[in-house]
Amino acid sequence: MIQKLELKNMVEKLLLFFLLFICLAKASTSTPSLPSNIHNKTQSPKHFVLIHGACHGAWSWYKVATLLRNSDHIVTALDLGASGINPIQVQQLPSLSEFVEPLTKVMVSLLPNEKVILVGHSLGGAVISIFMERFPHKVAAAVFVTAIMYGPTLNFSTVHAEVMKFIYTKCQKNYAIISLVIQYLFNSEYFAGLCLLTLLFFISSDKCHVDLLIVFDTVDWLVTKGRDLMDTQYRYDNGTNNPATSQVFGPKFMATSLYQLSPPQDLNLALSLVRLVPLYNYDVIKLTKEKYGSVRRVFIVADQDHAIALDAQNYMIKNNPPNEVKVINGSDHMVMFSKPVELFCHLQSIAENHS
Repeated sequence: MIQKLELKNMVEKLLLFFLLFICLAKASTSTPSLPSNIHNKTQSPKHFVLIHGACHGAWSWYKVATLLRNSDHIVTALDLGASGINPIQVQQLPSLSEFVEPLTKVMVSLLPNEKVILVGHSLGGAVISIFMERFPHKVAAAVFVTAIMYGPTLNFSTVHAEVMKFIYTKCQKNYAIISLVIQYLFNSEYFAGLCLLTLLFFISSDKCHVDLLIVFDTVDWLVTKGRDLMDTQYRYDNGTNNPATSQVFGPKFMATSLYQLSPPQDLNLALSLVRLVPLYNYDVIKLTKEKYGSVRRVFIVADQDHAIALDAQNYMIKNNPPNEVKVINGSDHMVMFSKPVELFCHLQSIAENHS
């Protein structure tokens, strides 16, 4: 009897050990491995200046900034006007020059032979473009992280229109039809039948030549996500008869189009920190081939971006070709949250290649 109990206990211990071994093995294989050189100190440290996107602040770079600093790089993560912990309020920024003043101060304070690597995310791409034009001799390289990249032959308003077009339609072929669908979508709670009838009417018309599958794919996207775009809030300091002067992203838009692949804790952080961003016409700053065009540009593609869609990113790359294109697979718009290690590795590579 005693021998049977001892045998039973031994078997139970072996089973427990086996199960523990299985769990540990599974955990070790499911945890993504970091690059072997991630903690290596760089032989040639660079000065990175990180510029956030609309409604965000320097805080959005905390993961990437830590990785860069751990590799001995110098990092300046800025809060633009009325962003992050910058005390200035959005209504105190009537001009674009005042909005970007924090970056102006950094650039004019650089030593005579000092150069920086400018990194702009989203709207931050438009901001760093201004300083490529103003201080080309101070910029070793400019990195556009799924960012607005306009140029000498591609103005800001055109790029912005393309980005918004892809947000609302996902394709150009049925842009006119979807404009009509959107009217039904946001004016009626019972829009499904109206949308279908409208689409069938236009598709049957001789004036319309549209791929039916593209239309229904777009309608499906609008039905499931289109409403989420509309919780973005706008401010009209010059009256509602004039264009909006600032905006702030809504929680639904952020969850479905900006942070859909990012850790939930980073989304929650952002929800408590986003602020109104002033809206300007960036075309008042003309970019030239002689200055802007003399700076090496790298565009980093985020293939799962729902804010600046892949088609919009490719549009900018095609019409304003950078010197280099890098791709981060499986990243949403907030690359620094969803794929911080991959972004860091690309920045490290850029630093090494632009010594």
